[in-house]
Amino acid sequence: MSGSEDPKQTNREKFQAEMQRTLEKAKTMTPEELKFSYKGILYPSILCSEATFQAMEGFEAREDDVLIITYPKCGTNWAIKILHQMLFELHNKEPTIDQAMFEFGKPEKYKYLNEQPSPRVISSHLTHENISKSLFEKKTKILIILRNPKDAAVSYYHFSNNNPVLPSYSSWDAFFKDFITGDVIYGSYFDYALGWEKYLDGGNVLLLTFEDMKTDLIAELKKICDFYGFSLTDEQLQKVQENTTFQSMKDKSSESHGNLGNVFFRKGEIGDWKSLFTEEQSKELDAKFEKHLAGTKFGEKINYPKYCTY
Repeated sequence: MSGSEDPKQTNREKFQAEMQRTLEKAKTMTPEELKFSYKGILYPSILCSEATFQAMEGFEAREDDVLIITYPKCGTNWAIKILHQMLFELHNKEPTIDQAMFEFGKPEKYKYLNEQPSPRVISSHLTHENISKSLFEKKTKILIILRNPKDAAVSYYHFSNNNPVLPSYSSWDAFFKDFITGDVIYGSYFDYALGWEKYLDGGNVLLLTFEDMKTDLIAELKKICDFYGFSLTDEQLQKVQENTTFQSMKDKSSESHGNLGNVFFRKGEIGDWKSLFTEEQSKELDAKFEKHLAGTKFGEKINYPKYCTY
């Protein structure tokens, strides 16, 4: 590397080049080939593998790891950006690993992760059963981001149809049928939430929502700082906010996510579900929510009456 090269730029270019190769490969695969089942849950076959899941068992968690848990399209990249930005303000620490999910990649990635300096930002869509047990043994602090299921479903539909690594759908109706039954990549939204709910009383989980982050980002950033013990000044917190609004991230998405920038950062709105849901579908999901999440802490946090009714 010559002295004029920016390591940060070089790493980003390598990541984007790898992403482009993955996309080209995905375009040659059928919808069925793009998914595989592991322990009863569907995963993107081009990004995950049984060998990688097995290698994950050798991952060594640390108490100061930052674990971000989200169901797909509930604020994953947003949370990752926030935590990286906070660590940059605190320690001038650039991200040392790409922003791919914990479960993505080849089996040797965990050896690489084990060599990375603390604190490490780790993000995952995995259920509590399938993620590395080491994270629980070390009592790693977990930031869980929720999003109301109707907006999550609509966002997931558009994401699936615009991201070549995921199976596409002929219509919203076809996607909704799979979403409501949990026959989508990463499985049931409701089972996922219920599984992670078990860990809320352990003292090491912070539960936030996409909607609260959209409504008052600075207040939610302060909660994250308090949770992780980050001593950011008001000026630093303001910088984090400016760099992590949805619009700011969307404006820079071509730098962070290449050609898929607009796929990862589409609208980021509350209430977009009304653009696709029929009245019958809305009632069907209402009943599903009532059966599985009503009366739970997750269900209360989502504020379903406010965000999921006409």
